[in-house]
Amino acid sequence: MMETPSKRQQRLAAVFRETSDTIRIADTMRVLGIDRPHASQLLAGWHKQGVIRRVAHGLYVPVAPSALGQTQVLEDPWVLIPELYEPGYIGGWSALEYWGLTDQLFRSVCVLTRKRIAYGDVVHQGVGFFIRHASKNHMFGTRTVWRKTVKIQISDPYKTLIDCIDDLHLGAGLLHITDCLLKFMRIFNDPADLNTLLDYAIQINNGALFKKLGYLTETLGFKPYFVEECRKHLTSGYATLDRNAEECRLITRWNLWVPGKRTT
Repeated sequence: MMETPSKRQQRLAAVFRETSDTIRIADTMRVLGIDRPHASQLLAGWHKQGVIRRVAHGLYVPVAPSALGQTQVLEDPWVLIPELYEPGYIGGWSALEYWGLTDQLFRSVCVLTRKRIAYGDVVHQGVGFFIRHASKNHMFGTRTVWRKTVKIQISDPYKTLIDCIDDLHLGAGLLHITDCLLKFMRIFNDPADLNTLLDYAIQINNGALFKKLGYLTETLGFKPYFVEECRKHLTSGYATLDRNAEECRLITRWNLWVPGKRTT
């Protein structure tokens, strides 16, 4: 039996009222008291009518009248992250921006996830996302933020910097992450803050990370005790600070290749 316009509006209103910014088949079943095939059929029909839009299999977002015909219909694309990329968290340049460690504005959202999916650049509802894999030992140092009723994880300031130094692409490159470290030093220069930064690096337990972290913080004038603690965790072998640099020179103190012309 075909759904009448008034009944459709009533059902839509009920589903919109009882959900947040995303709508799943299970939500529709619960709100309307119907079975899964019926819920799937209703959502597919509403999608075809343009009142909701499909984001992923079984996941939809409402389309406000003011957003009809637009590519982006979500006010806050962050609400998609728990649905699409859990377990995971917002990090990299998005977290740098959130914590005030950069004045630069980024159009795409940086997400680190353990979920087995295709990584790299993707687009959801007209918004760009950059997806990077995170190993199990990287899943710490996050805080909870709420967007309406949606619970989202974001790396805290310390973990954000550690992630970005470990992978400069997440920090939008060497020059940018250097500026962010300087800002961190001005805002978070308490010994407890530096100790947390060091503890996070120890927890990741990556020799190359300590070489990069030690070199950068020494160059930027961080407190000597912090730099010395980084030196205590050095490992043998060489690492490269910036793999995109065309020319590099070796800093033997840190076993690190850094951008710049080699000296003879």
